[in-house]
Amino acid sequence: MTLADALCARHGVVCVVGAGGKKSTLYALARRLDRAVVTATVRIPIFDQHVVDVVVTDTPVEALERATDWPVGVVPNRDGDDRYRGYDPDVVDAIGDSGAAGTVLVKADGARMREFKAPGDREPQLPATADTVLPIASVHAVGEPLSEACVHRPERVADLTDLELGDTIRPEDVATVLTSERGGRVDVPDGATVVPVLNKVDDAAHEAVAREIATDILAQSDVPHVVLTQLTAPEPVVAVVER
Repeated sequence: MTLADALCARHGVVCVVGAGGKKSTLYALARRLDRAVVTATVRIPIFDQHVVDVVVTDTPVEALERATDWPVGVVPNRDGDDRYRGYDPDVVDAIGDSGAAGTVLVKADGARMREFKAPGDREPQLPATADTVLPIASVHAVGEPLSEACVHRPERVADLTDLELGDTIRPEDVATVLTSERGGRVDVPDGATVVPVLNKVDDAAHEAVAREIATDILAQSDVPHVVLTQLTAPEPVVAVVER
């Protein structure tokens, strides 16, 4: 199965949340889709090398209507030397409603380069028109201590699980956070498809861990399937785990 099909990302507004592969997911999809646009509702590192062009604009719909080469990035302005700012979610709604792009790929929260996270009070910043939401976690978090070295907002993860800070993260903890209405499914718009993604499945041992997480996710949630990925590989879909 192709990455776009596995992630239900062939069209519409596709938002990535979580940690351990959000940007890699956006860029891998952008390379494989027709008329893809990359944008964000939060800050995003400079990503010019992953698209044909990045347009800094307050009128992204107009900019996309003029685009001739894809994929394209649209952002409102820079934030220092190494990041762009994101649009308000209603601006992304307007992009999606306009039909100016085939698929709108949106980074909707931050994780400070960690492997795993639970959301803060003001995130994610999901547009109301989100068709697909991809909660992501890295399987590398399993076996690590619940601490800031590996986890963004470890105290939030502790609040959603029975872990204490410093405890070893288990597969069931990743599943619990990704499926929680206060975790990976927080503020998902009605009608949006949720597809959990377990990334950095680099070898057979990681795949075994990922399949254990996926089994727990499917037992706890009504998601259609769970996608196991190695997003740096030429063929990034390792497996699609279904009921």
